[in-house]
Amino acid sequence: MRYEWIRRSALALALLGGACNVTPQKAAETASDTAPPSVMFGDLYVDAAKARIHPDTKTLADAVPLRAPAEIVADYDRQKPMSEIGLRNFFDANFRVDPPLETVAPPEGMSLRDHIAALWPLLTRTTTEAAPGSSRLPLPEPYVVPGGRFTEIYYWDSYFTMLGLGPDQASLRRSMVDDFAYMIRTYGHVPNGSRTYYLSRSQPPFFYLMVSLLSPGDPAKAWAEYLPELKAEHDFWMAGEMDAEPGLPSLRVVKLADGSVLNRYYDGRDVPRDESYGEDLAVAVGTDRPAPEVYRDIRAAAESGWDFSSRWFVDGKSLATIHTTDVVPPDLNSLLYGLEKAIAAGCVAANDPACAIAYAARADKRRAAINALLWNTDTGLYDDLDWETGKLLGHVTAAGLYPLFTGAADEAKASEVARATRAQLLQQGGIVTSMIDTGQQWDAPNGWAPLQWVSVTGLCRYGDSALAGDIATRWVATVSRVYDDTGRLLEKYNVMDAVPGGGGEYALQDGFGWTNGVTIALMDAIAEPADASVAFTCSTVTAP
Repeated sequence: MRYEWIRRSALALALLGGACNVTPQKAAETASDTAPPSVMFGDLYVDAAKARIHPDTKTLADAVPLRAPAEIVADYDRQKPMSEIGLRNFFDANFRVDPPLETVAPPEGMSLRDHIAALWPLLTRTTTEAAPGSSRLPLPEPYVVPGGRFTEIYYWDSYFTMLGLGPDQASLRRSMVDDFAYMIRTYGHVPNGSRTYYLSRSQPPFFYLMVSLLSPGDPAKAWAEYLPELKAEHDFWMAGEMDAEPGLPSLRVVKLADGSVLNRYYDGRDVPRDESYGEDLAVAVGTDRPAPEVYRDIRAAAESGWDFSSRWFVDGKSLATIHTTDVVPPDLNSLLYGLEKAIAAGCVAANDPACAIAYAARADKRRAAINALLWNTDTGLYDDLDWETGKLLGHVTAAGLYPLFTGAADEAKASEVARATRAQLLQQGGIVTSMIDTGQQWDAPNGWAPLQWVSVTGLCRYGDSALAGDIATRWVATVSRVYDDTGRLLEKYNVMDAVPGGGGEYALQDGFGWTNGVTIALMDAIAEPADASVAFTCSTVTAP
C-alpha cells in the first residue's frame, strides 16, 4: 500500500510541470477534487474576494459549501447579486464558515510547560474525509495544527511542532510523518499545507528531519524505511534539472555560470493566491511588471515560509519589488544538502551502495557550491544570491545560519557566522529574523521559533555552545514573560523588546504549534542548578 503513489504518477508529474506538457496549474485545475476554490467557484469566489466580504480572505478559501459546487455556481451566474450585501448574503446562504481554533486560557498559576501539554489535544485534528467542494485535503492519520486561523497541517511548521511531543506521543509523531509521506505519494510532493489551494507549491523540505525523529539514535534506519518518499521529494525539487541552463532556470532548479546546480523557491501557478486574493491583486496593480510575474514571485515567497521579507524585495523595502524567483537562498539549499545526505545514509542502511554513492556525490557538489557561491565575506554570513546578476544580495538574516544547521558549512566560515550572529542578530529576546524593519512579519523586530532552533542547533553542531545557550535562554525567557503577561503562546515575538510580535498580512495568531514545540525542546536543554546560574547543554538539541 505504501507504493500506491506509482499509479498516481501522471498527476504527480503534472504538478511538477515536468511531464506530458501539462502545467502545474492545469494539473491542479483538471482534477475536480483538488481544484482550488478560485477555480471551482469561479466568478463567485473572485467577486467575494475582491469585495472583502470577510476581512480575512482565508475565511473564504476555507469555507465549506452546503451543496454541490456546480449548483452554487449555476445559481450565482443566474442571480449575480450586484451589491456587497447581496453578495455576502448569497455566500452566507451557500457556505459554512468554521471559526478559527481558539485555545483555552490557562488556569491561574499554571506553568508554561503544563499549559503547552494541555494545548496538544486542542491542536490535534483528524480529517480522514473532506466535504465535497471543500478546500481541505483529507489525511489518513491524526496531526497537530498551528492554531488560530491555521486549522490544517502545515509542512515546515510540523517539524518544529514535533520537537515538543514527548515520549508518550510517539504514535502522534509517527502519524504526522505518515501524513506527509501520504501527501508525497498522492501529490508528488508535500504541499504548503493540507488545502487544495496549496498544491502548486511546497515549503522548506524538512521531511527528512521529521523522519529522523522516529529513530533519533539511528536516523538512517528511519530514512531507509521512507526512502521512496524521500527520493520522490528530491525529484520534486530537482524536476527540470535537465532543462536548466545558465541564465535559464527550470522550475525550482538554477544552473549557474560555473555549472553548479542549486535551487530556488517557485510556484506552479501565476495567479493571485486564493487565501490572499485581494491583497495580491493590490500588489500587482501597484507595479509596472506583468501581473503573472508578480503573482509567481509572491507565491514563491509563500513557498519559502518567509512571507514576506526584505530578502525578496529588490529595494529591500517594498512588496511591490518582490523577485523571489531570482534568488538562490542558503536555507533551501542547505536543507536539500541535508536531504541528499539523508537519502545516501538511508541507501547505505538499505544495502544499496550505488544509490548511496550517487546521492553522496550530489550532496558534496551542493556543499561545495554553497560555500563557494553563497558565502558573503563582507557580512560573515551565508547570503542570498541573485542568479541573474551573479551577485550576493548582502542580506543579514537568520537564513545565513542554515548551513550550520545541516552541516553544510566550512568550519572556518561557521566561526565567522557565529561572530556575525552575536554582533548583529542576537537581541534581547533571541535571534532577530533580519536587520530591516519593513512592517513585514519576516523582518525586524520579529523573531520566530524555527529560526531560534536552527540557530541553536547549528551553533551546537559547530561547537559554540555558549552562543547557542545564550540564544536558547533569551528565547525561553521571552516566551515565558509573554505567557505570564497574556496567558498565550504566539506564532512570533518582537525579540528586540521581548514582547508580542506583529506585522504581515493578518493578525497575530496564538496556539501555537511551532512555538510550543521549540520552547519545550529548548527548556529541556536548559538546567537550573542550585546556585541559580543557568546551564545549557547541546546534547539534547543535536540534529542528524
